[in-house]
Amino acid sequence: MSAMTDLQNESTDDSRYLALKARDSRFDGIFFTGVTSTGIYCRPVCRVRTPKRENCRFFSQPAQAERAGFRPCLRCRPELAPRLPAPGLNEEERVWSVQDASWILAGQAAQLIDTPEARGQAAPSMAQLAQRLGVSDRHLRRIFEARFGVSPLQYLQTRRLLCAKQLLTDTPLAVAEVARLSGFASVRRFNAAFSEHYALQPSQLRRAGARRESAKSEPGIVVRLAYRPPYDIDAMLQFFATRSVGGIEQITLTASRQSISKTVAAEMGGTRYTGWLSARFASAEHRIDLRLSDSLRPLLPWVMARVRALLDLDADPQAINQVLHASFPHGDGLRVPGSLDGFELAVRAVLGQQITVAAARTLTSRLVDHFGEPIETSIDGLDRLFPSAATLAHASADALGRLGIVKRRQAAIQAIARAVLTRGLQLHAGADLAATLAALQALPGIGDWTAQYIAMRALRWPDAFPAGDVALHKALGLLGSKNPSKAAQLASRSWQPWRSYAVIRAWKEL
Repeated sequence: MSAMTDLQNESTDDSRYLALKARDSRFDGIFFTGVTSTGIYCRPVCRVRTPKRENCRFFSQPAQAERAGFRPCLRCRPELAPRLPAPGLNEEERVWSVQDASWILAGQAAQLIDTPEARGQAAPSMAQLAQRLGVSDRHLRRIFEARFGVSPLQYLQTRRLLCAKQLLTDTPLAVAEVARLSGFASVRRFNAAFSEHYALQPSQLRRAGARRESAKSEPGIVVRLAYRPPYDIDAMLQFFATRSVGGIEQITLTASRQSISKTVAAEMGGTRYTGWLSARFASAEHRIDLRLSDSLRPLLPWVMARVRALLDLDADPQAINQVLHASFPHGDGLRVPGSLDGFELAVRAVLGQQITVAAARTLTSRLVDHFGEPIETSIDGLDRLFPSAATLAHASADALGRLGIVKRRQAAIQAIARAVLTRGLQLHAGADLAATLAALQALPGIGDWTAQYIAMRALRWPDAFPAGDVALHKALGLLGSKNPSKAAQLASRSWQPWRSYAVIRAWKEL
């Protein structure tokens, strides 16, 4: 049950008003408040004077507020609010009630509509979405409107406008570039939609204030990304630090700075882009300050979405804790570490099969040193890119063998690389879970553990469960039992649909 469901089960509007009065950041993105006296809608964390109860209308989605005629607040900026996660639907979960299944399907459709892989391109049609999710077009429209209170087109339009609003406010990008990055076909259509919805011209959001000037003191473009507390920042960064590989990533975990920096390579529209990013936690404000190189400007919304996935910024801790707290009472702030590049994560997962984390880190370092492409960045220590799929697909067995990679892992890595190159394998949030798991396990050297681990971190599947994991068996006290994998599966039933989070909590207890 989510925080949103909690509010709906009580006296809904009264509960929301209490959260609004308390400026409770746990409900950020769970609901939005439209103020009838101003025509503005806000996040529950907004610092303006609390409006009177009779002037408040409450919405679960920005699109609902905008359809009702409200404009986004320029102070709390609803575009920065974390989103609600969209849990997937697997075969086991199909025994849920029809209402539960429909709720999840609608969430999946919303995730697919706004997938960063389609940013700037024509949004998928409802027929395509319905086929992808295995339901009829008409049924999908009905359940989407039942969950979100708006049509899929209205949902997409609001997301694009809010994305544009953030880029206009946070960055110096030209209006035409903002329009393109936000998914609008032309500047004229963008200007018209922006003016109609927000009663502002895009240029009016331009600020010459102190924050933009301060951003010039360091290279790159800066945007902000919010999350809901609690968030165990130290645990997240320590997870990455234990596995970090010099040249491609850098983790800083001090009293004055908590950040992760990485090099980035991605292809979009037939063009390859390379650069760097640095995500720094501002814990008092429950947000990330994301700085990225100018070379990644054409990928800005894509990078923002990938960083949200990397750091699991859209998790709903209250929903997860209600299921897991009894079994793992000390893990309420833990998140599932993600990845920027699903291919990189898959290769590193293969390298880590049946060996220690330290040994896997050594193999990955050798691979990066030998096959990684050099890159210049403004961050000391970041000077290489992770090897591309094309590079590893054509690497010789001798070259890989000299790095200490055994033949079975060589075959798995190269099979993954070829599948990614031919687009037979999609390794990102929103990819078809069942098809991806089947495609992975059809490759040589890829078993259930590796496939589930990739699903957990690259596909952002909240209910992934590598039942054969030895560390998991140890954490659950199952070592020495006759069939620890089966015992782990049985124990995990009460943790659905958040078993990925249960795994992270179990590992942390070690």
